[in-house]
Amino acid sequence: MAVGKETAEEVVVELIKPRNDTRNYKRIVLPNSLQVLLISDPDTDKCAASMNVGVGSFSDPEGLEGLAHFLEHMLFYASEKYPLEDSYSTYISEHGGRTNAYTSAEHTNYYFDVNVDCFEEALDRFAQFFIKPLMSSDATTREIKAVDSENQKNLLSDAWRINQLQKHLSAEGHPYHKFSTGNWDTLEVKPKARGVDTRDELLKFYRENYSANIMNLVVYGKESVDKIESSVLSKFQEIRNINRKQLSFPGQPCSDHLQVTVKTVPIKRGHKLRVAWPVTPGIHHYIEGPSRYLGHLIGHEGEGSLFYILKKLGWANSLSAGESDWTLDFSFFKVVIDLTDAGHANVEHIIGLLFRYISLLQQSGVCKWIFEELSAICEMTFHYQDKVPPIDYVVKCSSNMQLYPIKDWLVGSSLPSNFTPGVIQSMLNELTPNSVRIFWESTNFEGHTDLTEPWYGTAYSVEKITGSIIQGWIDKAPEEHLHLPSPNLFIPTDLSIKNVQEKVNLPVMLRKSLYSRLWYKPDTTFSTPKAFVKLDFYCPFGADSPETNVLTDIAARLLMDYLNEYAYDAQVAGLYYAISHTDNGFQVTLTGYSHKLKILLETVIEKITTFEVKPDRFYVIKELVAKQYENFKFQQPYQQAMYYCSLLLKDRSWPWNDELEVLSVLGPEDLSRFYPQILSRIFIECYAAGNIEPNEAELMIQQVENVLFKGSKPLSQALFPSQHLANRIVNLEKGINYCYTKEGLNPSDDNSALLHYIQVHQDDFKLNIKLQLVALIAKQPAFHQLRSVEQLGYITVLMQRNDSGIRGVQFIIQSTAKGPKHIESRVQAFLKMFESKLYEMPDDEFKSNVNALIEMKLEKHKNLREESGYFWREIQDGTLKFDRKEYEVAALKQLTKAELIQFFDEHIKAGAPQKKALSVQVYATTHSTENTSDDDDYNMVNIDDAFSFRRSRPLYGSFKGGIGHVKL
Repeated sequence: MAVGKETAEEVVVELIKPRNDTRNYKRIVLPNSLQVLLISDPDTDKCAASMNVGVGSFSDPEGLEGLAHFLEHMLFYASEKYPLEDSYSTYISEHGGRTNAYTSAEHTNYYFDVNVDCFEEALDRFAQFFIKPLMSSDATTREIKAVDSENQKNLLSDAWRINQLQKHLSAEGHPYHKFSTGNWDTLEVKPKARGVDTRDELLKFYRENYSANIMNLVVYGKESVDKIESSVLSKFQEIRNINRKQLSFPGQPCSDHLQVTVKTVPIKRGHKLRVAWPVTPGIHHYIEGPSRYLGHLIGHEGEGSLFYILKKLGWANSLSAGESDWTLDFSFFKVVIDLTDAGHANVEHIIGLLFRYISLLQQSGVCKWIFEELSAICEMTFHYQDKVPPIDYVVKCSSNMQLYPIKDWLVGSSLPSNFTPGVIQSMLNELTPNSVRIFWESTNFEGHTDLTEPWYGTAYSVEKITGSIIQGWIDKAPEEHLHLPSPNLFIPTDLSIKNVQEKVNLPVMLRKSLYSRLWYKPDTTFSTPKAFVKLDFYCPFGADSPETNVLTDIAARLLMDYLNEYAYDAQVAGLYYAISHTDNGFQVTLTGYSHKLKILLETVIEKITTFEVKPDRFYVIKELVAKQYENFKFQQPYQQAMYYCSLLLKDRSWPWNDELEVLSVLGPEDLSRFYPQILSRIFIECYAAGNIEPNEAELMIQQVENVLFKGSKPLSQALFPSQHLANRIVNLEKGINYCYTKEGLNPSDDNSALLHYIQVHQDDFKLNIKLQLVALIAKQPAFHQLRSVEQLGYITVLMQRNDSGIRGVQFIIQSTAKGPKHIESRVQAFLKMFESKLYEMPDDEFKSNVNALIEMKLEKHKNLREESGYFWREIQDGTLKFDRKEYEVAALKQLTKAELIQFFDEHIKAGAPQKKALSVQVYATTHSTENTSDDDDYNMVNIDDAFSFRRSRPLYGSFKGGIGHVKL
C-alpha cells in the first residue's frame, strides 16, 4: 500500500449534539473500511481513544470458553513495533493516563486516555493492538492465570452467579448459554487434554475475527479534526480488512425456559425477586422508547406506584425496572425487587400486584402526557448534560457507532421523541404470565434445592408455573389502590444562568456564625443551570459509641425513607438528594437543576426537624442494616483488609461486629428517646456552588439556622469549643513494620489479601508531590512485576492513601495462588527492585514524569459535581488549601531527582530506618498453614488487638479546628 496516496472518505451527516456542546465532530471511513469518529476539543487537557471491535464472547469457539476475553487481555502485552512487554501500559501510566478494556457478548472495547502532549505516540502504540500484536507463549501461559484469578474473584459474587444462572437456563445451542469469562480449566487444562494449543487458537481467533470493517474507532484530541484525521490515517490504515461479516445470533435463547420459578441460594443473606420477560429489543424502536416508558412507570416510586404499595406493606426495600441483557436479536424486560423478610413470605402476592399494575397499564392505554413529560425530561437531560472525562465519552460513542445510525451516535437511545402508542403497547403485550421467568433468591432456600449451576456452583431448583397459577396470585393479592403518577412538579421551568457579579475561582467563606459556616463558589466555568449544596451536620452525640452511631445511621436512613415518594419526582427531573450517615453525624447533599433546589432543601430540613419514629419503618430499616452488617463477611478479602486498615488508623471508629451486637437489642423507642439528643448540639459546615447567587446561598443557610437554633423552643444549640475537634489518625512508629493478621471471614473464599501501607506525612505541599511522583513512577512497574510477571492475582494495585490529610501509599493484592506472608515478601522484593530503577533513572525520564504529574494536576474539572467534590474534600479534611494545585505545581517545578531519591530512601525504601509501615494480612483457610519464617522481617511487630494498639499510639493533630480556626 502506498501510504502517501491513501485518503479517508468523509461522509457528511449532521450529528445531533447537545446545544451547549462546542466540540467539532467528523466522521470518516479509512480505505480499509475502518469507520472513525474524530472529536476536536480545544479545551481538553486529556486526549482519548476507544476502539470497539464487533466480536465478543458469543463468538468463543466450542470448548474454549473465555477465548474472546482472554484475547482482550493479551493485546495489552506487546506488538512487533513495540516488543517490550507491558510497554504500552507503562507509557500510558507514565504520561498521566489510564487504559482498560472489556469484553461483552457481541463486542470488545479497548480504550485509554493520556496527557495531550503524548497523544501521538500513545495512539500509535494503541493502533498496534490491531495491526501486529505479539502473543508470546510465555505471556500466554502467564495471562491465563490472570483470567483465572479474575474468575476466582467473581465466584462468590451474587451478581455474577445469578447472571450465569439466567444464562444457564436457556437453549444450549444459543451462545447466550455460554460461560464467557474463562478460567484455567477452559483455557489450559481441557484444551491441553484434547491436544489443542490455546495460543494457536488465540492467534486463529484474532486472524478470523479482528477485521477493520467491523471496528469503530473514536479519537478525541485537542487539535483540529483535520490534524487528528491525518494522524489517524497514518496509524490505523494498516489494520487488515478481511470483510468479516457482522455476526448475528438470531432466535430467542429462552423460548423453552419460560413460565418457570427458579429458587436459588445466594451467598449474601437476604431475598431478591427478579421477574423477566423476553421482549423485542427496544433498540429497533429507540425513538419511540417503549422500554423507557414502561420502565419509568413500572419502576416509579411515587404515590400509587407498585413500589409505593410494596413499601407501605413492608415488603420491599427497592425496585427497579427496565430492559437489560439485550442485543439486536433478543432482549429481556426485568423487574428486580429487593425483598424484606415479610416480602419473602408474600412473594406470590407481590407477583400478583406486579401483574395487576401491568393490567392497569393495559386498561389506561398509552398516555400521551406521560410520554411527552418523559420526552421533555430526556431532552433537557441531553442538552444540559455534564461534560464527562474524554475516556468515558469515547467509550460511549464507539459503542453507539456499532448500534445506531450516524446522526444518533452521540444520542444513542436517550431521546425518545416519536409518540407511537402501538409500539409501546406491543412491548407491554409481551409482559404476560405466559412468557415470564421468575428468579427468586433467598438464603432460606439453603438445603431445599436439587440442582447446581456448573460454572459457579450455585444451588437452585426449577418449578413450572402456568398462566392459571399466576392468575390465582393476581386474584389473591391484597386490594391496594394502584394508580398512574401525577404530573411531575419538579421539572424545572427556569433554566437561565445567573449572572454573579464577583467571579471567584476558589471557594470563599461567605458567612460564619456560632452555628454554621458557609463556603461558596459560583459557577465560573460550566455555564449550566445546576447547583451543588452540601450541609454536613457535625453531631458529637451522634457518634460517641457503637449504639449512638447505629441509631444515627438508622435515623438518616429513615429520613431518606420518609422523603422517598415526595422527592422521587425530583430525581426523575434531575435534582438529586441524599441524607447520609457520616463518622461525625449526618450529611445532606443536593445536586442538579437549581430552579427548585431550595424547595427540596426546605422539605428535607422540615423532615429533619419534625422527625418521628414510625415503628413499622424502623423495623424494616433495622432488618436491612442487620443484613448489611452480616454480609460484611462476604466482602472480598481485599475489602476486609481495607476495613481493618481504617479501623487501626482512625481514632473513634467502631467495629462492625460491635455495632451488629448493639443493633439486635435496639427498638423504635430507643431512637425516639435518642433523636433529640443527636440534634441537641450541632455545627453545620455548608458548601454552596454553581448556579446560585451569594445572597440566595446565605438566605438558605440563615433559614436552616432559624428552624434549628431560633424560636421559643430551639431543637439545637451551638457546640462548646471543646466539642469541635475531629478526624484524628494514628501516627505509626518510625522504623517499625506493624503486622495485623486476620483470618478471612468467609471460609469458602479461597482468596487471601495483603494491604501493605506506608505512612509518610501530614499534608504538606513539598512532601505531597514527592509521594505522588513516587506513586506515579512505581504504579505500572508494580503492576507489571507483581501481576503480569509473578501472577500473584488479578487485583494488584499501588495507590496513594489520604486519611484526613495524613498521606501515604498502599499496595493492595488479592490472590488464590499465594498467602499474604508470601505476597508481603514479594512487595519487599519489588521495593528493592524499584530502588535501582529510581537510582538509575535518566534525567529526561525524571523530567518527563514530573511534567506528566504537573499536567495531571492542571487538568480542569469536567463538571460542577467533580469540582464540588474536589473542594468539599478540602473542607471535610479541614485542610482548606483550595489553591493547593498552584503550590504543588510550583514545588514540582523546583524538585530535583536527588531530592526525590532522598525522600524515597527515608520513607519508602525496604528497610529504611525512618519508614512507618503497616501490613494488614487477610488469609484464606487454604493459606492458614503458610510458612511464617521470613528473613527480611524489617522489624516486624505483630498487632494482637486493634484497640489496644490504637490506644497505645499517639495521634496526628487534626486539621479540623474550632470555628475560629481557619487555616488558609
